Amino acid sequence: MIQLYSYLTHKSFLVLLLVINILGTIYGYIWYLPQLERTAPQFMIFVPDSPTASLFFCFVVAALLRGKNWPLMEALAIITLFKYGIWAVVMNLLTYGVTGYLSWEGYMLIGSHFAMAVQGILYSPYYRVRIWHIIAASIWTLHNDIIDYVFMQYPVYSQLHLYISEIGYFTFWLSLFSILLCYYFTQRVERRVIPLQ
Repeated sequence: MIQLYSYLTHKSFLVLLLVINILGTIYGYIWYLPQLERTAPQFMIFVPDSPTASLFFCFVVAALLRGKNWPLMEALAIITLFKYGIWAVVMNLLTYGVTGYLSWEGYMLIGSHFAMAVQGILYSPYYRVRIWHIIAASIWTLHNDIIDYVFMQYPVYSQLHLYISEIGYFTFWLSLFSILLCYYFTQRVERRVIPLQ
């Protein structure tokens, strides 16, 4: 494990990770453009879930590269990366189950979103999150669920609108689990200072 973290915290790797996440964030916002064109202005910030999660992580990595921490971004990142990473994996698998088909993009989204879910947790030993950061990030996350499933701004996935009540219920519990995960990984692990090489 120590060997793994020596690679993950190497400055060159962090730069690569930042570039990958920036590119993924840009791709994510482009993916949401058709939906954003039909979205009322007051909801726009809440619609692109996954790219906003990876944007939070971009800020986290940028801070780590400077030997600093941005605790609020860390809390937002670990919660939303896990939540929307797992959510997208499940939705793509559900799409395959419902339609019997998944495009190459769907398989790519499964892989990239699973990696997204893992990366926030992987760097959690270096976060400096406090309880109030978790509370603030939790409010953002649960409020986003209200926007998605009360005001019906959820991401559009093939025929899955037929199961939107079940998906909304699943998403609510996934949000709570993600918040608990954040608490576990940020309040119980020993803090370290990243040695940039």
